[in-house]
Amino acid sequence: MKSLLRLEELLMFVFSLYLFSGLDASWGLFALLFFTPDLSMLGYLINPRLGAWTYNLIHHKGLGITLYVLGSLLTIPWLTFAGILFFSHSSFDRIMGYGLKHEDAFQNTHLGRIGR
Repeated sequence: MKSLLRLEELLMFVFSLYLFSGLDASWGLFALLFFTPDLSMLGYLINPRLGAWTYNLIHHKGLGITLYVLGSLLTIPWLTFAGILFFSHSSFDRIMGYGLKHEDAFQNTHLGRIGR
């Protein structure tokens, strides 16, 4: 099952790159900003509950889709860019096994425990 989920995430990641290729935006900027959603982990410096909440908010694919759609409908290129960036980053994280977090520990995710 894990392999099937990773394949699904890989296809979503590739789809997000396809969507990005349709934008008039820099691939270099995309690469530079690709890991910025991980700044949401800073909430863990306060406590695991806040860390999980901030991480899950930023890594929720619904946020990326919402930003992308709003950016497209309102013709706001940076918002469209941000939506694709968040969506692609979330897919990439899930390919790597980093799922949405439970409140007890960073390693405890909806995809199972990180590490062995």
